[in-house]
Amino acid sequence: MGEFASRKAVFSRSVRMAVKIAAFAYLLNVLSHFGLVAFGLLPYDLGPALVIATVLTPPVSFIVALLAYSVVGFAVYDLGVSRQRFEELSRTDMLSGLMNRRAFLDEFEKSRGPVSLLLFDIDRFKAVNDSLGHKAGDDVIVTVAAVMAAAVKGRGVLSRIGGEEFAVLLAGVTPQDAMLLAEEIRARVADASIGTVGRVFSVTVSGGMTDATADRGFSEIFSDADMALYHAKATGRNRIVHAASLIPGAGDRNRQQKASADASAARRRA
Repeated sequence: MGEFASRKAVFSRSVRMAVKIAAFAYLLNVLSHFGLVAFGLLPYDLGPALVIATVLTPPVSFIVALLAYSVVGFAVYDLGVSRQRFEELSRTDMLSGLMNRRAFLDEFEKSRGPVSLLLFDIDRFKAVNDSLGHKAGDDVIVTVAAVMAAAVKGRGVLSRIGGEEFAVLLAGVTPQDAMLLAEEIRARVADASIGTVGRVFSVTVSGGMTDATADRGFSEIFSDADMALYHAKATGRNRIVHAASLIPGAGDRNRQQKASADASAARRRA
């Protein structure tokens, strides 16, 4: 918002502008008196008129200008804050506090070069909801999100992309480092304790990851990571599977996408 970035900035800018306006008004007033004198139109003596102009014009014009500029400035500030807040809300998942899928896709679109995509899904999340209720399910998501955020902080982009599923986008890291982070996230979640509805328990996550270049497109990269996540679920959960271990080389993209769709449906039941 530039000069209206804070209330303090608005007030400071208003004072500066009011001083300039008061000086301009005083100068204009004085020049007007001399102009009237030159044309013989001043109905009173010039000396007393200039005294009155000096005493009244600067403070009056300063106060009026300060009030007017402050009203406009604070209106602009409030509008800017509201707009920023709305934009933030439109990009934030309200339950976890992480960025939502839309914001995550925007971040992916900004990526260039090699990237790693990590997908995580909370194991047996449906059983938590069914046995302990949705309040417990919400608390699980909040706790897992906080654990992941602490692990990812400063190293990548983390999002809750839907339900009990999370995604991490890493750029400029080696596949080995991406796998190390994925394993760190998995271990941290498994070690975390969740206290809710009078119970203390822990959950695990399964993860799938893939390495690619961002120009391949999100849907293609997501399909690879999604299939890897399904295999992590199918082979015991609480583990990370790399897509490269399932599909050596590029392969048939249509076959991969169909397999990914089947995998997603099966994983949601896991």
